[in-house]
Amino acid sequence: MLHIVVCIKQVPDTTQVRIDPETNTLVREGIPAIINPFDMPAIEAAMQLKERYGAMVSLLCMGPPQASEALQKALSYGADRAVLLSDRALIGSDTLATSKALSCGVEALGREQPVDLVICGKQTIDGDTAQVGPGIATRLGYAQLTYVGKIEEVDLEKRRIRVRRVLEGAEEVLDAPLPALLTVLKELGEPKYASLPAVIKGLRTSIPVWGAKEIAVNTDEVGLAGSPTQVRRIFAPPQREPGEVISADGEADKIANMILDRIIEAGIVEG
Repeated sequence: MLHIVVCIKQVPDTTQVRIDPETNTLVREGIPAIINPFDMPAIEAAMQLKERYGAMVSLLCMGPPQASEALQKALSYGADRAVLLSDRALIGSDTLATSKALSCGVEALGREQPVDLVICGKQTIDGDTAQVGPGIATRLGYAQLTYVGKIEEVDLEKRRIRVRRVLEGAEEVLDAPLPALLTVLKELGEPKYASLPAVIKGLRTSIPVWGAKEIAVNTDEVGLAGSPTQVRRIFAPPQREPGEVISADGEADKIANMILDRIIEAGIVEG
Protein backbone atom coordinates (compact mmCIF):
# COMPACT_ATOMS: atom_id res chain seq x y z
CA MET A 1 0.00 0.00 0.00
CA LEU A 2 1.24 3.46 -0.91
CA HIS A 3 2.27 5.84 1.83
CA ILE A 4 1.63 9.39 0.67
CA VAL A 5 2.73 12.46 2.63
CA VAL A 6 1.01 15.73 1.80
CA CYS A 7 2.79 18.87 2.98
CA ILE A 8 0.44 21.76 3.72
CA LYS A 9 0.80 25.18 5.28
CA GLN A 10 -1.50 27.46 7.22
CA VAL A 11 -1.29 30.99 5.80
CA PRO A 12 -3.00 34.31 6.49
CA ASP A 13 -5.88 35.10 4.17
CA THR A 14 -4.09 37.49 1.83
CA THR A 15 -7.30 39.31 0.95
CA GLN A 16 -7.16 40.80 4.45
CA VAL A 17 -3.41 41.13 5.03
CA ARG A 18 -2.13 44.37 6.53
CA ILE A 19 1.45 45.50 7.12
CA ASP A 20 2.70 47.29 10.23
CA PRO A 21 4.48 50.39 8.85
CA GLU A 22 6.77 50.61 11.89
CA THR A 23 7.98 47.02 12.11
CA ASN A 24 7.53 46.15 8.41
CA THR A 25 5.96 42.85 9.40
CA LEU A 26 2.63 41.25 8.60
CA VAL A 27 -0.13 42.03 11.06
CA ARG A 28 -1.53 38.59 11.94
CA GLU A 29 -3.79 39.58 14.83
CA GLY A 30 -7.40 39.41 13.77
CA ILE A 31 -6.51 38.03 10.33
CA PRO A 32 -8.19 34.70 9.53
CA ALA A 33 -5.86 31.82 8.68
CA ILE A 34 -6.59 29.33 5.91
CA ILE A 35 -5.02 26.30 4.29
CA ASN A 36 -2.73 27.53 1.54
CA PRO A 37 -5.00 27.39 -1.55
CA PHE A 38 -2.25 25.82 -3.68
CA ASP A 39 -2.15 22.92 -1.21
CA MET A 40 -5.78 21.99 -1.79
CA PRO A 41 -5.04 20.24 -5.13
CA ALA A 42 -2.25 18.33 -3.33
CA ILE A 43 -4.81 16.99 -0.85
CA GLU A 44 -7.16 16.08 -3.71
CA ALA A 45 -4.36 14.33 -5.61
CA ALA A 46 -3.66 12.15 -2.57
CA MET A 47 -7.37 11.34 -2.20
CA GLN A 48 -7.60 10.34 -5.86
CA LEU A 49 -4.60 8.03 -5.51
CA LYS A 50 -6.04 6.57 -2.31
CA GLU A 51 -9.26 5.75 -4.13
CA ARG A 52 -7.48 4.24 -7.14
CA TYR A 53 -4.69 2.28 -5.52
CA GLY A 54 -5.27 2.21 -1.78
CA ALA A 55 -2.97 4.36 0.31
CA MET A 56 -2.26 5.74 3.73
CA VAL A 57 -2.26 9.51 3.55
CA SER A 58 -0.28 11.47 6.14
CA LEU A 59 -0.51 15.25 6.44
CA LEU A 60 2.54 17.24 7.50
CA CYS A 61 2.52 20.91 8.45
CA MET A 62 5.16 23.17 9.97
CA GLY A 63 3.94 26.18 11.91
CA PRO A 64 2.78 27.61 15.24
CA PRO A 65 0.43 25.62 17.50
CA GLN A 66 -2.68 27.14 15.90
CA ALA A 67 -1.71 25.51 12.58
CA SER A 68 -3.25 22.34 14.03
CA GLU A 69 -6.59 23.85 12.92
CA ALA A 70 -5.51 23.57 9.29
CA LEU A 71 -4.57 19.93 9.81
CA GLN A 72 -7.91 19.18 11.47
CA LYS A 73 -9.74 20.63 8.50
CA ALA A 74 -7.52 18.78 6.03
CA LEU A 75 -8.20 15.49 7.85
CA SER A 76 -11.90 15.90 7.09
CA TYR A 77 -11.19 15.39 3.37
CA GLY A 78 -10.13 11.80 3.99
CA ALA A 79 -6.50 11.78 5.15
CA ASP A 80 -5.56 9.13 7.70
CA ARG A 81 -3.28 11.03 10.05
CA ALA A 82 -1.66 14.41 10.59
CA VAL A 83 1.46 15.71 12.31
CA LEU A 84 2.37 19.29 13.19
CA LEU A 85 6.01 20.35 13.32
CA SER A 86 6.15 23.11 15.90
CA ASP A 87 9.14 24.16 17.97
CA ARG A 88 10.72 27.47 18.96
CA ALA A 89 13.86 26.27 17.19
CA LEU A 90 11.94 26.35 13.89
CA ILE A 91 10.79 29.97 14.20
CA GLY A 92 12.18 32.26 11.49
CA SER A 93 13.04 29.47 9.05
CA ASP A 94 13.48 30.59 5.45
CA THR A 95 12.75 28.24 2.55
CA LEU A 96 16.09 26.45 2.94
CA ALA A 97 15.56 25.77 6.63
CA THR A 98 11.89 24.94 6.09
CA SER A 99 12.75 22.31 3.49
CA LYS A 100 15.25 20.86 5.97
CA ALA A 101 12.68 20.57 8.75
CA LEU A 102 9.99 19.14 6.48
CA SER A 103 12.38 16.61 4.93
CA CYS A 104 13.30 15.45 8.46
CA GLY A 105 9.58 15.23 9.19
CA VAL A 106 9.06 13.03 6.12
CA GLU A 107 11.95 10.82 7.21
CA ALA A 108 10.41 10.52 10.69
CA LEU A 109 7.09 9.45 9.17
CA GLY A 110 9.01 7.02 6.97
CA ARG A 111 10.48 5.30 10.00
CA GLU A 112 6.96 4.16 10.85
CA GLN A 113 6.03 3.23 7.26
CA PRO A 114 8.28 3.88 4.23
CA VAL A 115 7.16 6.90 2.22
CA ASP A 116 6.47 6.38 -1.48
CA LEU A 117 5.22 9.80 -2.52
CA VAL A 118 5.34 13.36 -1.20
CA ILE A 119 2.87 15.85 -2.67
CA CYS A 120 3.11 19.62 -2.26
CA GLY A 121 1.30 22.60 -3.70
CA LYS A 122 3.33 24.47 -6.29
CA GLN A 123 3.88 27.42 -3.91
CA THR A 124 2.38 29.31 -0.98
CA ILE A 125 0.45 32.54 -1.25
CA ASP A 126 2.43 34.22 1.54
CA GLY A 127 5.89 33.54 0.14
CA ASP A 128 5.35 32.71 -3.56
CA THR A 129 8.85 31.25 -3.87
CA ALA A 130 7.96 27.69 -5.06
CA GLN A 131 11.25 26.60 -3.44
CA VAL A 132 10.20 24.38 -0.54
CA GLY A 133 8.87 21.40 -2.54
CA PRO A 134 11.98 21.08 -4.72
CA GLY A 135 14.11 21.64 -1.61
CA ILE A 136 12.48 18.69 0.16
CA ALA A 137 12.99 16.48 -2.91
CA THR A 138 16.68 17.43 -3.13
CA ARG A 139 17.32 16.76 0.55
CA LEU A 140 15.55 13.40 0.44
CA GLY A 141 17.10 12.37 -2.88
CA TYR A 142 13.62 11.78 -4.36
CA ALA A 143 12.72 12.09 -8.03
CA GLN A 144 11.35 15.63 -8.47
CA LEU A 145 8.30 16.25 -10.68
CA THR A 146 7.07 19.85 -10.64
CA TYR A 147 4.01 21.62 -12.10
CA VAL A 148 2.07 18.37 -12.34
CA GLY A 149 -1.40 18.80 -13.82
CA LYS A 150 -2.35 15.12 -13.93
CA ILE A 151 -1.16 11.88 -12.37
CA GLU A 152 -1.62 9.34 -15.11
CA GLU A 153 -0.50 6.12 -13.45
CA VAL A 154 1.31 4.60 -10.50
CA ASP A 155 2.85 1.18 -11.16
CA LEU A 156 3.16 -0.40 -7.74
CA GLU A 157 4.99 -3.49 -9.00
CA LYS A 158 7.63 -1.57 -10.94
CA ARG A 159 7.53 1.28 -8.40
CA ARG A 160 7.21 3.99 -11.00
CA ILE A 161 4.92 6.97 -11.52
CA ARG A 162 3.85 8.69 -14.74
CA VAL A 163 2.60 12.28 -14.70
CA ARG A 164 1.64 15.03 -17.10
CA ARG A 165 3.60 18.20 -16.47
CA VAL A 166 2.07 21.49 -17.62
CA LEU A 167 4.51 24.03 -19.05
CA GLU A 168 3.99 27.37 -20.73
CA GLY A 169 2.58 26.48 -24.13
CA ALA A 170 3.41 22.77 -23.85
CA GLU A 171 2.99 19.60 -21.81
CA GLU A 172 5.41 16.83 -20.88
CA VAL A 173 4.66 13.25 -19.91
CA LEU A 174 7.30 12.10 -17.45
CA ASP A 175 8.01 8.69 -15.96
CA ALA A 176 10.01 8.48 -12.74
CA PRO A 177 10.88 5.97 -10.02
CA LEU A 178 9.37 5.98 -6.56
CA PRO A 179 9.88 7.50 -4.07
CA ALA A 180 9.09 10.80 -5.74
CA LEU A 181 7.97 14.30 -4.85
CA LEU A 182 5.32 16.15 -6.84
CA THR A 183 4.36 19.80 -6.83
CA VAL A 184 0.88 20.01 -8.28
CA LEU A 185 -1.32 22.52 -10.07
CA LYS A 186 -4.98 23.46 -9.72
CA GLU A 187 -5.79 21.28 -12.76
CA LEU A 188 -5.91 18.33 -10.35
CA GLY A 189 -8.97 19.86 -8.73
CA GLU A 190 -9.90 20.66 -5.16
CA PRO A 191 -11.07 18.27 -2.46
CA LYS A 192 -14.74 17.39 -2.51
CA TYR A 193 -16.86 18.90 0.24
CA ALA A 194 -16.31 16.99 3.44
CA SER A 195 -19.29 15.34 5.08
CA LEU A 196 -20.49 16.71 8.41
CA PRO A 197 -19.38 13.57 10.33
CA ALA A 198 -15.92 13.86 8.72
CA VAL A 199 -15.68 17.54 9.70
CA ILE A 200 -16.68 16.77 13.28
CA LYS A 201 -14.21 13.88 13.45
CA GLY A 202 -11.43 16.13 12.14
CA LEU A 203 -12.21 18.86 14.69
CA ARG A 204 -12.15 16.32 17.51
CA THR A 205 -8.84 14.83 16.43
CA SER A 206 -5.90 15.73 18.65
CA ILE A 207 -2.96 16.57 16.38
CA PRO A 208 0.41 15.24 17.59
CA VAL A 209 3.13 17.88 17.73
CA TRP A 210 6.71 16.99 16.86
CA GLY A 211 9.60 19.23 17.78
CA ALA A 212 13.23 19.26 16.70
CA LYS A 213 13.97 16.25 18.88
CA GLU A 214 11.23 14.07 17.39
CA ILE A 215 12.33 14.71 13.81
CA ALA A 216 16.05 14.48 14.69
CA VAL A 217 16.96 17.78 13.05
CA ASN A 218 20.11 19.74 13.87
CA THR A 219 18.83 23.03 15.29
CA ASP A 220 21.74 24.85 13.65
CA GLU A 221 20.14 24.02 10.28
CA VAL A 222 16.68 25.41 10.99
CA GLY A 223 15.17 28.61 12.36
CA LEU A 224 17.09 31.86 12.11
CA ALA A 225 20.38 30.04 12.70
CA GLY A 226 19.89 27.90 9.60
CA SER A 227 18.43 30.61 7.37
CA PRO A 228 20.82 32.46 5.06
CA THR A 229 17.92 34.56 3.75
CA GLN A 230 16.82 37.54 5.85
CA VAL A 231 13.72 39.64 5.18
CA ARG A 232 14.91 43.24 5.47
CA ARG A 233 11.63 44.98 4.77
CA ILE A 234 8.04 44.22 3.86
CA PHE A 235 5.89 46.90 2.31
CA ALA A 236 2.75 47.30 0.28
CA PRO A 237 3.31 48.60 -3.25
CA PRO A 238 1.91 52.10 -3.85
CA GLN A 239 -1.53 52.20 -5.35
CA ARG A 240 -1.52 52.89 -9.05
CA GLU A 241 -3.39 55.92 -10.25
CA PRO A 242 -6.31 55.16 -12.53
CA GLY A 243 -5.53 55.34 -16.20
CA GLU A 244 -7.18 57.66 -18.69
CA VAL A 245 -9.91 56.25 -20.91
CA ILE A 246 -9.90 57.76 -24.38
CA SER A 247 -13.09 57.54 -26.40
CA ALA A 248 -13.77 58.94 -29.86
CA ASP A 249 -16.90 57.07 -30.88
CA GLY A 250 -14.96 54.24 -32.47
CA GLU A 251 -12.99 56.42 -34.91
CA ALA A 252 -9.65 54.59 -34.97
CA ASP A 253 -7.61 57.37 -36.60
CA LYS A 254 -8.90 59.97 -34.17
CA ILE A 255 -8.18 57.72 -31.18
CA ALA A 256 -4.65 57.02 -32.46
CA ASN A 257 -3.93 60.74 -32.83
CA MET A 258 -5.24 61.46 -29.34
CA ILE A 259 -3.03 58.74 -27.86
CA LEU A 260 -0.01 60.07 -29.75
CA ASP A 261 -0.72 63.57 -28.41
CA ARG A 262 -0.79 62.23 -24.85
CA ILE A 263 2.53 60.39 -25.38
CA ILE A 264 4.17 63.55 -26.73
CA GLU A 265 2.76 65.61 -23.84
CA ALA A 266 4.25 63.14 -21.38
CA GLY A 267 7.65 63.53 -22.99
CA ILE A 268 7.95 59.83 -23.80
CA VAL A 269 8.66 60.64 -27.45
CA GLU A 270 9.35 63.87 -29.27
CA GLY A 271 6.75 65.27 -31.61
